[in-house]
Amino acid sequence: MNKILQKWFPPFLMLAMALWFFAKLQSPPQKDFAFNEFGRLPVVFNGRTKPMDSLARNSLLEIRGKQTLNAEPWKGWSDHPKILSATEWLANLMMNPGIADEWPVFRVDNPDLVSLLKLPDADPAKKSDGKHFSWNQLQPVIEIFEKENTRAQGVESANRTAYENAIVKLHNGLMLYVQLKNTLQPADAQDWPAELAQFEQSIPDGMAAAQAQQAGKKFDTNAFAIFAGDISRFQFMGSLETPLVLPPGSGRDWRRMGDALLAAPRGETIDNFVRDYAKLAGALAAKQPESFNTALTDLRSQMIPTQAKALDKCRAEVYFNQMEPFYNAMIIYVLAGLLAIFSWFNLSETLRRSAVWLTGLALAIHTAGLLYRMILEGRPPVTNLYSSAIFIGWGACVLGLILEKFHKNGIGVVVASGIGFITLIIAHHLALEGDTMEMMRAVLDTNFWLATHVVAVTVGYASTFVAGFLALIYILRGVFTKTLDEATGKSLARMIYGIVCFATLFSFVGTVLGGIWADQSWGRFWGWDPKENGALIIVLWNALILHLRWGGIIRERGLVCCAIFGNIVTAWSWFGVNMLGIGLHSYGFTEAAFKWLVLFVVSQLAFIGLGLLPAKWWKSSSQRAAN
Repeated sequence: MNKILQKWFPPFLMLAMALWFFAKLQSPPQKDFAFNEFGRLPVVFNGRTKPMDSLARNSLLEIRGKQTLNAEPWKGWSDHPKILSATEWLANLMMNPGIADEWPVFRVDNPDLVSLLKLPDADPAKKSDGKHFSWNQLQPVIEIFEKENTRAQGVESANRTAYENAIVKLHNGLMLYVQLKNTLQPADAQDWPAELAQFEQSIPDGMAAAQAQQAGKKFDTNAFAIFAGDISRFQFMGSLETPLVLPPGSGRDWRRMGDALLAAPRGETIDNFVRDYAKLAGALAAKQPESFNTALTDLRSQMIPTQAKALDKCRAEVYFNQMEPFYNAMIIYVLAGLLAIFSWFNLSETLRRSAVWLTGLALAIHTAGLLYRMILEGRPPVTNLYSSAIFIGWGACVLGLILEKFHKNGIGVVVASGIGFITLIIAHHLALEGDTMEMMRAVLDTNFWLATHVVAVTVGYASTFVAGFLALIYILRGVFTKTLDEATGKSLARMIYGIVCFATLFSFVGTVLGGIWADQSWGRFWGWDPKENGALIIVLWNALILHLRWGGIIRERGLVCCAIFGNIVTAWSWFGVNMLGIGLHSYGFTEAAFKWLVLFVVSQLAFIGLGLLPAKWWKSSSQRAAN
């Protein structure tokens, strides 16, 4: 019985986790308003067509740091807090802002900024958790905030304090909120369908009054005031560069709602898309789900003849969002890594095999997400910092499982799951910066070089990190446990050496291909750009490790310490050069990562210090001596 359990437990555990993943693919039940269908409507923002669902998720991530909204965060889970989907939040913000303005969507967790704005402390009686605040709570202190924001914006991003960064982040969130709030109707609209109808009726008299006023003749002041008020509201909407929600037609491209409304006095007919969106807004504000769903069906029906392809792409992207492949893979990587580590202490083959099966499942989900994303973008796997993190994690996982296939000691699984988890965590935090499927920059908009240079260099990154992670395992097991026997140590050293050879090849080929790309794009093969220098340093460092090993200058522990320093070199080339904010490759500048990069470098130096400790202080060495 025990043998049967040991044989079938790993595939059974993998099957259970697979069922858990597939269960999450089911669409959430729709009670009344068809917010799921609203989320599938196409919209153009930041240069690409995306579904409302993606706009909602990306915006909520940027403002709140999560893809869902807890409308009552002061309640505990036992009190059934009100959790809203991103799409439901966006629909209300666009069409029923009176309700949305009450929801605590803005995350303000800097104590100095909370104190400056006199925001309420965590107190259920005040309906506050002390970290999340609503638009209505921020409005009374917006003047104070704007003064501080003007000062903070004048400070260079690299020199800003945590307080100033919090101010800039909140300002960006407020601006995005205002954009979205004015996307489908004026933010101050009380009954948008009626106001739209009134505007249409006022156009003839309003235009006549405006023309008379300009000619210095008598004019209807009441008609002029009403008409001028509407025009002012629509001009404000247009000035915000809101998302483009009106599909192309009659020779026009995608348009903003404000621009379409401003075109009506010039003789253009207000099309049915404007009216259907107004019907949606009226039904949502009046809490009439049947009318909302009917208007939504009519709106989609109008789009089908000309926007069938966009609708299909949006439906596919919504499914991808719902799948959350990288988040779910990250959870499974954690479980697999823990099982593999536990297997070292009791030498359980069942735990090791379970970890292998789970890592294989996580890699399958990771791969599915990577391929799905490539199809959605129509691009190779690496197009920005976010996608590079996804791909590096994927490549490291593949290499880790290959190592496990040959050595069967749990080390490859720990490498695969550990780097997979870490890189997906990095990707998650990069997603907080905005849309991860952003429009390509012109210099990168060449699929051939994206599929060769960028992918080759990224494989070099992944390989160097795998070697460094193997080295970390060597030191952790050697210094703090008695599980690093002589055979395991030699096995780890062989793994590190082999992976460094692999990393040297791909980093060198990728760097040469990058030079060819640069010659075609910028007219020079090499320009000593920071990113180019970083890639070259990786090649040189890996080559140096190999030469030191070949020459007998370093042995097992020396190889390990050099491989860990490779983590620092690669992290600098991957992230550090972007933080300089200079050079042709500074596409992914993010000051938020600077602190974490410094902490990472310090941690790697600390590990190198542990690796240089005398052998008598290593637990594994004392174990070998005792034996």
